[in-house]
Amino acid sequence: MRIAIVEDEQQQRELLRDYVCQYARDTGAHHTVELFGSGEELLERYSPQYDIILLDIEMPGLNGMETAERIRARDADVVLMFVTNMAQYAVGGYAVGALDFVLKPVNYNTFSLRFARAVKRAGLRKNGEILLTLPDCVRRISTQQIHYVEVMNKTLHYHTELGEFVVRGTMQSAEEELGRYSFVRCNHWYLVNLGHVTELRRDTVLVGDTELEISRRNRNAFLTALTAYVGGGG
Repeated sequence: MRIAIVEDEQQQRELLRDYVCQYARDTGAHHTVELFGSGEELLERYSPQYDIILLDIEMPGLNGMETAERIRARDADVVLMFVTNMAQYAVGGYAVGALDFVLKPVNYNTFSLRFARAVKRAGLRKNGEILLTLPDCVRRISTQQIHYVEVMNKTLHYHTELGEFVVRGTMQSAEEELGRYSFVRCNHWYLVNLGHVTELRRDTVLVGDTELEISRRNRNAFLTALTAYVGGGG
């Protein structure tokens, strides 16, 4: 994963970098870390390339909250985590979709617990690609572009931002391939991308502009999965 650390104090920047590197060693993962001394420095060449951004709130110039607002205007998916001296500042973080905050002085045990949650959230949101074998070609498609998959008469109908694609297959095979990308069944016939769910009603779920039936059998599991997705696994 790609991690950005935005902190105006050099000692704190390096401490957070060391904690990320220690967490990677402890978990056997690999993370690329980039350091920025201000919100302006990050935003100067910002593109949606990071999985997690650690943001100090109290910085000269653009503070962490203002930086987060500008990040959100360009990147809806990156996981934001605030680092601050005062807990009341972090409450406003929920307005910009921040996952969590860590209070200074930061110790590794607390950091690793909060960072693990951020890693899990980033993993849930991370994009993947699949191949669809169509009658005239093999189409590569991003999982983020898929709204839901429908099974009908031993064929799978992929409802996507690019249109509908029909391939032969079973719901079980689709579920095995897409489950890691936060696709969950709302009933026997539909496998839904949680990233496109906008509303959960009594007997239906709204996926983009499409309303799909949710079965009584699947409702609790679906709600649990949606809550975990939105809350980063917590």
